[in-house]
Amino acid sequence: MADIRVISLVPSLTEAVATTVPGALVGATDWCTHPADLDVVRIGGTKNPDVPAIVALAPDLVIANEEENRAPDIAALRAAGIEVLVTEVRDLDEAFRELARVLAACGAAGRPQWLERAEAVWLDPPCPPCPAFPSGRLRAAVPIWRRPWMVLGRDTFAGDLLARLGVDNAYGSHAERYPRVPLDELRAADLDLVVLPDEPYRFTREDGPEAFPTKLPVALVSGRHLTWYGPSLAEAPAVLGEALRAARR
Repeated sequence: MADIRVISLVPSLTEAVATTVPGALVGATDWCTHPADLDVVRIGGTKNPDVPAIVALAPDLVIANEEENRAPDIAALRAAGIEVLVTEVRDLDEAFRELARVLAACGAAGRPQWLERAEAVWLDPPCPPCPAFPSGRLRAAVPIWRRPWMVLGRDTFAGDLLARLGVDNAYGSHAERYPRVPLDELRAADLDLVVLPDEPYRFTREDGPEAFPTKLPVALVSGRHLTWYGPSLAEAPAVLGEALRAARR
């Protein structure tokens, strides 16, 4: 058992801590779905955690993310005397640094094997199966929501992963990180591909692809492999690469 009591407000960090430091987690959000057998107190959502319930659990540390969690909730926890470690992840390199920092703070004895594997498959050249399109790069839009339609914009972790796989974000230079883009604009954009993850909006074969021209390839990808920074990173290049290639066949 770990000697530290940790609550995670970030699903990907929940998986990372649970896998690396068994017994450290005493609480997690309702959206923390991995590991599937995680048996801890649920303290609400990432955007609306139950602050009194967290305080009552008396954690030594709460781990959060500056994008995924709300500043007022973090401030309330700190005002209650709870230590909160807030991560910032805008690209893969930051993800690796922050993962190492979080795991060390949670009592990990060293760098776990899954983190070493993830760094190897993403950073050691060559790193098959990425890039997914060795013959040339593709330009894509990456919707993350509909009603209204929203896409990945600048400085996003998911955008960096796709770039390393040969897919350039058509809205990567947008002033906003998650801009709203009218569907007519998306349909008219000069795109080689549309990438539809299954989170935060759950795009499926029946919900999403029908909005785009039939001649435009659509890749349905795992949101966990595209947006989570944790153990899934070790298999993400293979999983994402295959989904991207399949859309172009």
